[in-house]
Amino acid sequence: MTIKLTRRAALGAAAALPFASAAAPVLAAGSTANANSTVAKSFQLGDFTVTTLLDGTAARDDAREIFGGDAPEEEFLKVSEENFISPDKTQFYFTPTLINTGSELVLFDTGLGQGGIQAALADAGVTPDQIDVVVITHMHPDHIGGMTTNDAPTFPNARYITAAAEYDFWAAQDAGNRVGDLVAAKVTPLVEKMTFVKDGGEVASGITAMAAYGHTPGHTVYHLESNGQRLILTADLANHYVWSFAHPEWAIRFDMDKAAATDSRRNVLGLLAADKVPMIGYHMPFPAAGFVENRGEGFRFVPVSYQMMG
Repeated sequence: MTIKLTRRAALGAAAALPFASAAAPVLAAGSTANANSTVAKSFQLGDFTVTTLLDGTAARDDAREIFGGDAPEEEFLKVSEENFISPDKTQFYFTPTLINTGSELVLFDTGLGQGGIQAALADAGVTPDQIDVVVITHMHPDHIGGMTTNDAPTFPNARYITAAAEYDFWAAQDAGNRVGDLVAAKVTPLVEKMTFVKDGGEVASGITAMAAYGHTPGHTVYHLESNGQRLILTADLANHYVWSFAHPEWAIRFDMDKAAATDSRRNVLGLLAADKVPMIGYHMPFPAAGFVENRGEGFRFVPVSYQMMG
């Protein structure tokens, strides 16, 4: 898949990101009003233990501008009403995922960097120094913010994995690009401990990279398989559990190459629906896991209930 991004597009996409700074309206998971809130949820996948980690959540009042940029207003209102949600408001969730393979602890994405990832890991009974591998699906701020804490690596004993296309693109940006600057601060200091994975490359036994470009130049999702059971970590393939599924073609503000992102959404969601494989999406309502079914020309996200309980 070819990604067509100009320097202007990169700057524009970075400027559009709502969570690129600590000033974003985020409630870190470790500082919720209820100190006893569950911020880690575990599922069994064959011999793997899969734990979703709520790093934080944030409300937005510009839902249609974010998720329905080229949608007819009447259709956006109709889909919203049919699914009992406001066409104006949306709630973002930020959900890194931890995989215990039996031999390694593999963390996918690191959250916003406001303490939520540490709180969620603690809820799962894990400390940051126990993490063996950190996989970065892409380098938007809400995925790399937690890589360092007070300028030191948050996961001091981990090795790192990401797509070369992703790192190369952001590392080449001029100073002043918000994402590029954050990559320089958070990712580049750890690059000597980083391995670059390609489409089809293996992160660990049973964990395989799947290119899903468009959201960013190297956006990658990951296929998990253990004991014949499968799951796909879809990262930011679809950013909303209703609008992005019902109409994969509707432009999402944060997708840098909107045509490629639409193709990736249709390809991966189609696979999930056809094979009845569960998914975990970074911005799905916590615990972020569910299934996909075909519905008309689009899809429907079906949240998990007890199907994957160990």
